[in-house]
Amino acid sequence: MSLVRRSNVFDPFADFWDPFDGVLRSLVPATSDRDTAAFANARVDWKETPESHVFKADLPGVKKEEVKVEVEEGNVLVISGQRSKEKEDKNDKWHRVERSSGQFMRRFRLPENAKVDQVKASMENGVLTVTVPKAEVKKPEVKAIEISG
Repeated sequence: MSLVRRSNVFDPFADFWDPFDGVLRSLVPATSDRDTAAFANARVDWKETPESHVFKADLPGVKKEEVKVEVEEGNVLVISGQRSKEKEDKNDKWHRVERSSGQFMRRFRLPENAKVDQVKASMENGVLTVTVPKAEVKKPEVKAIEISG
């Protein structure tokens, strides 16, 4: 049983016993596949502003050449890539390996108002920012009707 807090975000239920804790770990082999599984869930924030949808992904140690941003099926944003494993020297003695490596992929279904032909992406200090502009919503024209009588 684990009572370890998994995030720095306050969660009032974080200290409760989780009956499924360890289930996924038992399904992932104890080899480097665990690193791949850990990195596969790259953290992404998605916010909507009046002008656009903005996605921010934390990808420390990943070069922009190792990241792909695509739109498929017309409205699905796909962020994928790979973090390479460091070269190991036979003489090195590792005391702890916590950083993960491997492939990652995140998919997001964009709303109908997304201008998928104008998507822009940039990467700075290990943070990928993808901006998807929104189409202007035309406000319905209101016509005043004069009341007679």
